[in-house]
Amino acid sequence: MKYYIIAGEPSGDLHASKLMRGISLEDTEAQFRFSGGDRMVEVAGHEAMLYHYKQMSFFGFVQVAMNLRTIFSQMDNVKADIERFSPDVIILVDYPAFNLRIAKWAKSRGIRVYYYIAPKVWAWKERRVKSIRNYVDRLYTIFPFETEYFRGHGIEPIFCGNPLVDDIAECRSKLTGRAEFLRDAALEDLPIVALLAGSRVSEINANLPDMVAIARRFPEMQFVVTGVSWVDSSIYAGHVAGVDNVKVVVDRTQQTLAMAEAAIVTSGTATLETALMGIPEIVMYHVPWIYEKLKPYFLRIPYISLVNINLRREAVRELVCAKLDVEGAERELRAILPGGQKRESMLRDFDELRVMIGAEGASHRFAKNIVNSLKR
Repeated sequence: MKYYIIAGEPSGDLHASKLMRGISLEDTEAQFRFSGGDRMVEVAGHEAMLYHYKQMSFFGFVQVAMNLRTIFSQMDNVKADIERFSPDVIILVDYPAFNLRIAKWAKSRGIRVYYYIAPKVWAWKERRVKSIRNYVDRLYTIFPFETEYFRGHGIEPIFCGNPLVDDIAECRSKLTGRAEFLRDAALEDLPIVALLAGSRVSEINANLPDMVAIARRFPEMQFVVTGVSWVDSSIYAGHVAGVDNVKVVVDRTQQTLAMAEAAIVTSGTATLETALMGIPEIVMYHVPWIYEKLKPYFLRIPYISLVNINLRREAVRELVCAKLDVEGAERELRAILPGGQKRESMLRDFDELRVMIGAEGASHRFAKNIVNSLKR
């Protein structure tokens, strides 16, 4: 069978590539065409790719407005490419602003549409639920709480686990020992606190200064920023300059987490990843002052971290503010370090979360469900 897949971000590229591998095991004659990234290229070859996600990544109102002509041109080209390929199914991976428009178009032409990794409509832009209900034939979710949510909106989703569990297991199998990691990363033999400040420049500029302010209060510890290679190193350097106990290590996030006593993490998938790895954390997100005033009007959930959203309680402390209370943040971090009064209860919460999220093999289970549904 023929599968057309659209992933517009790095995480979508990763999860789509694992799904493609699973589909290939279940359907030995599978043919792929896609817009995605290097991980998907590893599965299907460069000739199967129309657009790399780097060509399609426009975030924020200003970027989108400045690139509207490019975005609409890309959408037209994707539609034409789909028609030429004539797939048995289109599999959309997150990236809702683009993908839901493709879903509407595909539905009008009688092409089957599956959505893998549902848009986070439960957090914002709930109006997109109507588009999912009208234009998506099969919805796959990666969080258990989403089942109840979508059922309440007339959609029966399919949950087979979370592919992040597979990513963590794969990474753990490749981890080096502590001594080797410290040597390769030019770090000292001191307790580590990981700083996950985000993967976009705007997030890093907003969150890293507050993280560094906390680090200054722990001279006996080593704070390691988990940098990413697509962000210019000068961005990190500008924030950590002159702070001796803060270092930057690039493209080794899970290795750094595995060696850490605790972590300070911005919102997003990283909060869940940290918890599933069993690393106590506090969640920090610096917001403009006006956000604190408007939050009740556009955020539909009481939490921002996927840990708390899934557990439906504040298992990890969330510091979402325009001006950080550094003393309060220091107390929260000390409470989850070894010997801290909150550490053991947080680790028990993480054990509960792992059971809830599910075991390894999610990508293959999703793939098997997709292939079997198409054969039927």
